[in-house]
Amino acid sequence: MKQRGRHRRRRRGRALRAALAGTGLALTAAATLISTSQAEVAVDPGALKPLTSRAALDRLSLREQPVPAGTLDRLAARMGRPVGVDAVLGGADRTLRARGDCTAEETKALPVEPAAARAYCWAPADAAWQPESVTTSGDSGADGRWGTHRVILSGWTHRGGGADRDLARVAFVNADDPARLTYSWALLAVPVDGGRDYRGLTAHVSGMAWYRDKLLVTTSGGARDALYVYDLNRIQRATVASDAVGRVPGGWSAHGYRWVLPAVASYRPAAGSSAGAGTADATGPAAAQGSARGSGGSAVSGPPCPNGLSLDSGSAPASLVLSETAPRGSGGHTRLWRYSFSTDPARLGLLAADATGTVAATEAYESRTDGVRGVLAHRTGPAGPADWYLARAAGPHGDHGTLWRQNPHGATATQCGASDDTRHCWGDGTGSLAYWRQTGEVWSLSGRTLFAVPLSDIARELG
Repeated sequence: MKQRGRHRRRRRGRALRAALAGTGLALTAAATLISTSQAEVAVDPGALKPLTSRAALDRLSLREQPVPAGTLDRLAARMGRPVGVDAVLGGADRTLRARGDCTAEETKALPVEPAAARAYCWAPADAAWQPESVTTSGDSGADGRWGTHRVILSGWTHRGGGADRDLARVAFVNADDPARLTYSWALLAVPVDGGRDYRGLTAHVSGMAWYRDKLLVTTSGGARDALYVYDLNRIQRATVASDAVGRVPGGWSAHGYRWVLPAVASYRPAAGSSAGAGTADATGPAAAQGSARGSGGSAVSGPPCPNGLSLDSGSAPASLVLSETAPRGSGGHTRLWRYSFSTDPARLGLLAADATGTVAATEAYESRTDGVRGVLAHRTGPAGPADWYLARAAGPHGDHGTLWRQNPHGATATQCGASDDTRHCWGDGTGSLAYWRQTGEVWSLSGRTLFAVPLSDIARELG
């Protein structure tokens, strides 16, 4: 009876919100969700399966590859003194549009239930670029600010052809004024030739986490490194505006952007290679290859190939959580795990590594679902297991994905549409998840929109 009552209240609430909206947009979204030609009911993945064997955890070990300090210093000596986040924000030359200024096409894939409390649309230029990941200054420190600023970082990947295919860039968003978000671009790069030059990072930036003064980036789609690390106090200024990347006649170019971030470290699997792993997008190029873990079965048997990443600031101390998934529709599974950060003040923002540079996973699970793009671990208290939130991508004919909450006891998802078993209520599921604990909001991306949903709203809908 209690369950049916909650479902009746949900249906009444949905009907009221649709009536108050005064437009056909909400009704169109709901109709799309329940269309018999496009409906695909997400199978309940059930409880998480803990991976506790020594062999399962050892397979997730990473090997740290620091960029030598001399290399970074040589690059800085040639390019000029590095700057920080404030300099990039001060040069913001683009503005995100508030939801009221977005088109219906841009907003149609926003979450249905719970609805986004805030939503913004990126400038319409750069159609060949795709936003894939997000993190905030809520991860950088106790007060949720970087210095005096509230900041959002969003990772994008170039999907076009040519020499700039798969280049990666980051939007530095000044979020001090919620009514007017401005941003500027920086190119992600990797030092080469001992710091005499750099190349662009060519990989999909599928996940990001900001911890202290470091930006950690998950790459997928060809790069064999599992993670790259960027120092937000080591941002270099480009001096030549051209499409080239690196040293050019007359100075330094960053594909037309004013700023470039050279990597300070990377992590790759301690045993084997992650090259060839499938991505979450069943329509993408990796789906054509199939999952490296074997479609139709478990995706947990090889070296780590993470495509999801976020910070769990609720663990003691904070930890990095990751996911690796099989392509959507393959029937494969998703692996979830975490690493601890180093407590050495000289290694601020880097992972905890032993004397050999090996980083060990501290916890791991298997989820019986595929197509996961965003991952978030959150606990309501200092003790007990965390809830894992998994954003599953929409199908090839749908606009909305599914947000699952899983733990070792079971799984739940929000429900919307005319039937209580319709779970396609989240955004399109292509963006990562980031929890801004100081504001209580979960930030993500859907299509070309940036949005926030209060975690309390998600928890209430999940019951």
